[in-house]
Amino acid sequence: MRTKTKDKKIFDYSIDADSETLHQFKDCYSEDFVTAAALMPDAHKGYSAPIGAVLITKGKIVPAWVGYDIGCGLIAVRIKGKDILKKIQDNKQKIYSEVMRTIPMGVGEYQNPKNLSEKTKQEFKKLIEKFQKGPYDKDILHFLKNTSLKHLGTLGGGNHFIEIGFYKKEVWLIIHSGSRGIGHRVAKRYMIKASNSKDNFERTFPLDVNSQLGKEYLNILDFGLEYALLNRLEISYKVIESLEKVLNEKLTTELWVNKNHNHAIYEKGYYIHRKGATPAKKQEKGIIPGNMRDGSFLVQGLGNPKFLNSSSHGAGRALSRKDAKRKISLDDFKKSMQGIQGTISEKTLDESPMAYKDINKIMEAQKKSIKIIKYIKPLINWKG
Repeated sequence: MRTKTKDKKIFDYSIDADSETLHQFKDCYSEDFVTAAALMPDAHKGYSAPIGAVLITKGKIVPAWVGYDIGCGLIAVRIKGKDILKKIQDNKQKIYSEVMRTIPMGVGEYQNPKNLSEKTKQEFKKLIEKFQKGPYDKDILHFLKNTSLKHLGTLGGGNHFIEIGFYKKEVWLIIHSGSRGIGHRVAKRYMIKASNSKDNFERTFPLDVNSQLGKEYLNILDFGLEYALLNRLEISYKVIESLEKVLNEKLTTELWVNKNHNHAIYEKGYYIHRKGATPAKKQEKGIIPGNMRDGSFLVQGLGNPKFLNSSSHGAGRALSRKDAKRKISLDDFKKSMQGIQGTISEKTLDESPMAYKDINKIMEAQKKSIKIIKYIKPLINWKG
């Protein structure tokens, strides 16, 4: 659906979005600095902008519209080896246990920096050097230098996951994670600064991009986006090492894409805020996961301006976390995951397949924005 508000282009492709989600979207696009907006099919309520919103602004950037998990996104890596699919199928439990042992998962779980790959340590050093060339808050720099390394190579909790799946005879690794505690700390600090309040800051408080505060935020935002990419790469290295250890052989890999879906990026004089929306320019690669049972889609953008060159970032929640834990039984969760080795427990009930919308309906609703390249069926799924 398309509407016009004072010459703004507004597009709503949401499926089964509740009134609170739609009100949030309207509140966002009604801001005078917003020039265009779109709501993706997987949209659901956020705390300022709805999840699944794309908001284009002129001269302003809104920390709350990017959110806490700066650079949250996905990576897809093809894993190659002789008879690799059969070997993984035959060793699912061992692989699951080894990855659980190797990669810190869940809120508050950290990495020993000594365990990081040398490649990641060197790339992190470059990120810090680049950050110091722009305007920055000294307290933030101190925090980054003393804390960032222990968050690298960690998954986090919530809807973040690691998944090994297959397409025909191909084996694929899919990882969903972001900037971890780094993004959270930075987002909170600049939301508070933008709002001048420590109590009511999770709202639409824009920063002028030419102000000192705006320039600081843009610099740390850039750091967070690159940090998230690096985090997913480091996790992928450790998963491959775990596979090689269990299978006792050397594997090769091919990176397909590493993409953020929580960001604000500058293009042609405007800032494109995507809060849980996958960039989908023409021929641009992307990943859209469904849930623990239904796997992920590797997609390619069609460059549709009516979708603001975007697509969904997943299936979207059908039930809140609280409702999911109240309405879904552990037995039903286990039945839905038959044949898949995964983190299936009372703790992850809110991540069960039934907590999410039908991914096939979501994909159908955005067929004019993306085309499906491959559908990855899950074999093993890890949650924090």
